[in-house]
Amino acid sequence: MSSKEKPTLGGTRIKTRKRNIAAPLDPASFSDAIVQIYLDNGGDLELVAKSIESSDLNFSRYGDTFFEVVFVGGRTQPGTIKPEEGDRHPYSVLDCAAQRETILPFVLYIQKTLRRRPFLIKNLENVMRKFLQSLEFFEENERKKLAIFTALAFSQKLSGLPPETVFQPLLKDNLVAKGIVLSFITEFFKEYLKENSLDDLIALLKKGKMEDNLLDFFPSAKRSSEALSEHFNKEGLTSLVEYNEKKMFEVKLKEIKSTLTTMINDEAAISEVIETVKQQVKDAKFPDLEVIRMLWDVLMEAVQWSGKNQQQNSNAALRQVKAWAELLNAFCTSGRLELELIYKVQTQCYEDAKLMKLFPEIIRTLYDQDVLAEDTVLLWFRKGSNPKGRQSFVKALEPFAKWLEEAEEEE
Repeated sequence: MSSKEKPTLGGTRIKTRKRNIAAPLDPASFSDAIVQIYLDNGGDLELVAKSIESSDLNFSRYGDTFFEVVFVGGRTQPGTIKPEEGDRHPYSVLDCAAQRETILPFVLYIQKTLRRRPFLIKNLENVMRKFLQSLEFFEENERKKLAIFTALAFSQKLSGLPPETVFQPLLKDNLVAKGIVLSFITEFFKEYLKENSLDDLIALLKKGKMEDNLLDFFPSAKRSSEALSEHFNKEGLTSLVEYNEKKMFEVKLKEIKSTLTTMINDEAAISEVIETVKQQVKDAKFPDLEVIRMLWDVLMEAVQWSGKNQQQNSNAALRQVKAWAELLNAFCTSGRLELELIYKVQTQCYEDAKLMKLFPEIIRTLYDQDVLAEDTVLLWFRKGSNPKGRQSFVKALEPFAKWLEEAEEEE
């Protein structure tokens, strides 16, 4: 028998890790627990918030369910707003009156909850998107409550709620066609503008990619600027009408300027240019004064400027005036419009160093080309109301004005 020690196995014993087995989802029990908190506190949102804060409920797992309980008093069936089985409470957003005073506390309550649990913002987005896409299944009064809540949520800057969450789900064709979206967004606008400026609303629409698409909220049969103005004027939203008219004006102005610029660069016949501009101005219902301002802007923008060479720039500007004088003359059909042209030239010469010393020559050229009448030039010289550079421009134009006065006296 050998006394030699027998070999043994060495090394570290490895313990087998137990798998993390996820507990099955149980939104019903979570919902019932939240409902019970509401019932225990009689719907007092301050007390409800304190009870929720001290609870150990799994909000990260059942965030959507939590907001369903807040809005409608209990769970809803997946993909719909139909009530799911389980307990319910009568203190939800949709159970209160459709008034700012009764809905604002819910917004503040949710704001407080999100500060404690910021991860819930995604769940709020989910539930709001679901409800907004299902507006047709709510009663009219319930839709009004949702609109007021949504407006107050943005007015109170509810933590992290993105505007596109609200505006984009509204654009479902069937909701728009039935006029449901227009009714909702009108209530939203009215409530939001009670405490916020139009600029705030436009900024909000811009973030939601809707500032240029107000007509998208209207049924296709009513999708016109006239219908928009009529509707929002009737609802007392005149500031929104004025904004839209200004926006439409800018769009049409851009289109006309683009067409005119292209025709000038292509050296189109002046008669063709005049006819085209007249038609576009008529279709756009453009004010005469704006047409004069636009024409001058486009003509000067089309000049081939030559860096810092003042003489070349002066020659180029005067050539442009002479070349397109017939176009200006076609639209300067009254002394008022001629005076507006002088004011426009005055303003540009004042603001553009290249043209500062060119004012009297431009006015003389416009007179020689029969765009400006001597009465209009003398009226500006004696009583012009535009203060920009007036003193120096009057002095520069004085020799020409005196010549006109002498000619007037001789006649």
